[in-house]
Amino acid sequence: MKKANSIVLDKPGKPNYGTPASFRIIVLLETVSKILERLSALRLASAASSLGLLYPNQCGSLAGLGCFDAVATLTHEVHLLLAASFKVSTVFLDVKGGFENVCANKLANILTRGGISAYLVAWIKSFLSKRQCRLTFQGASKVICLVAVGTQPGSTISPLFYVLYIASLLPTIPQGLAISYVDHLTIMVSSDSVRWSIRALQYYFGIIQRQGAVLRMAFSVPKTQLNHGRSLKDRSDVSFAPIVINDMLFHPPKL
Repeated sequence: MKKANSIVLDKPGKPNYGTPASFRIIVLLETVSKILERLSALRLASAASSLGLLYPNQCGSLAGLGCFDAVATLTHEVHLLLAASFKVSTVFLDVKGGFENVCANKLANILTRGGISAYLVAWIKSFLSKRQCRLTFQGASKVICLVAVGTQPGSTISPLFYVLYIASLLPTIPQGLAISYVDHLTIMVSSDSVRWSIRALQYYFGIIQRQGAVLRMAFSVPKTQLNHGRSLKDRSDVSFAPIVINDMLFHPPKL
C-alpha cells in the first residue's frame, strides 16, 4: 500500500511548461488504502476538533465547511467594520507548494503536543514514511522512486494533515480577520486610514512568513492580491494605495 502510480497533468493556462511548478501530480492509490485513510481521517478530524487543534477560520478540507463559508465570513466582517466607519483592507496570499512541504516529524510533534493518541500518531508517521511512487507520463521510465517529503495529492486524509500542520500559521487580529481556505490565506485589517491598514497588513504578513519558515512553508508572492473595502455611504476619495511585500509592489484593482 506504500507504492502508487502518479499521473502527471499540466496545469491549464501556464505561459510555459519548462518548470515542475507547471504540472500537477495526482497519486492513484489502492482502494483498500483509501478506505483505511477515510476511517483514520474521520477519527483524526473528530479528535482534532475536540482538542482545539484546528484554526477557527479554516474553511476548507473539513466536512461542512467550504468556499461559500470563507466568502460569507469575510463579507460579513468587512461590512461590520465599514458600518463602524473603519477603513478596511484585505490581502490574499497563496502558499507555495503546500502539501509537498508537510514534514512528517513536525506534524507528529504537533499532534502529540496537542493530545492526539499515540496509536494514531504512529499510524500517521508510518503513512507518511517510506512511500514510493512511479511518475506516469509520455516518455517517462517506469521506475519506482522513494518519496521522502510531503503528503500525496489524491489522498483523502492529506488535506486534513495540511490544515492541522498550518493551524499555527495565522495570527489573531484585533479589528480584523484571518481566514484559511486550504492553501489560500486571507488577512483583513481595519483602522482609521488606508495607510495604517496597509502597515498592519505588512506587519501580519511578516509574522506569518516567519512562522511559515519554521514549518518550511513559503508563499508564492507574485500571486498576492490587495483589496480596499469601501461602503456605499463613503464620500471620501477612492484609495488605490499599494502594498509592498518582499520588495514587490501590489496595487488594488481599479474596479
